[in-house]
Amino acid sequence: MKEIFEAVGKAAFRIQEALSYDDTGYADNKNATGDVQLKLDIKSDYIVEEELSRIPTVKALASEEKDQVDLVNESGRYIIGYDPLDGSSLADVNLSVGSIFGIYEGDLNGPSLKAAIYVVYGPRIELVSAYRDRVELWRLDRNGKFSFVQTLSLKERGKLLAPGGTQKHWYPHHKTMVDALFQEGYRLRYSGGMVPDLHQILIKGGGLFAYPGTSDKPEGKLRLVFEVLPFAFVYEMAGGEAIDDRGRRLMEYTVAGHHDTCPCFFGSREEIGAVKRAYGI
Repeated sequence: MKEIFEAVGKAAFRIQEALSYDDTGYADNKNATGDVQLKLDIKSDYIVEEELSRIPTVKALASEEKDQVDLVNESGRYIIGYDPLDGSSLADVNLSVGSIFGIYEGDLNGPSLKAAIYVVYGPRIELVSAYRDRVELWRLDRNGKFSFVQTLSLKERGKLLAPGGTQKHWYPHHKTMVDALFQEGYRLRYSGGMVPDLHQILIKGGGLFAYPGTSDKPEGKLRLVFEVLPFAFVYEMAGGEAIDDRGRRLMEYTVAGHHDTCPCFFGSREEIGAVKRAYGI
């Protein structure tokens, strides 16, 4: 596992360099789910694949940018599901973006997750790892190494609210819940990037990130293998909860295809309680 963490760190350093100097424009092709790719998406995917395929314990790679799961080491143990550059459309306006990694053993289902990592590319490069019951924050130092900063945990109740999805497509009960939380004094913190928004809630100690099913996307937008399950792993290990719109733990999910999506809610226990009451679950 240590080799995988180190490889992710090396990939993060290279992706930050690409973000700093490479073209932020669109490429001429689409990814596996039909999204038009940015040149940075393609470059980041190449970097991650190059770094992780060198690790003998990595058996296969499942990228958000590709249709297929790629076998890289027949004798490997882990399958890595990853989003090489989440929120990449924010790069051209110079907002924080990130990378997400789920480390699975055997298959790409929630119960098979053994560790999760995400990286935030902002004013500083920060890496959060969830492994062996600890969620740890690491920061790139002047020597090009990730140095340990602190362990992270969520309080029972937070102050931040990051409500995703197009509001005109929200279901009435969801809108009522969001409005009620704002009336209670929650602060809006939503950039349109999953990584920086969930990172802020985790760093600040609590709150709610919601990306519900909507009238135009009833099964949600965020992808289980690359985005939802790794963050569910992080949030549960930090003392929070992560559920779908039926109250089911996201970590219990099995996937039919590695590009499956689902409605998802991540947060402190109090905020997840508010979701359950609003959804009648």
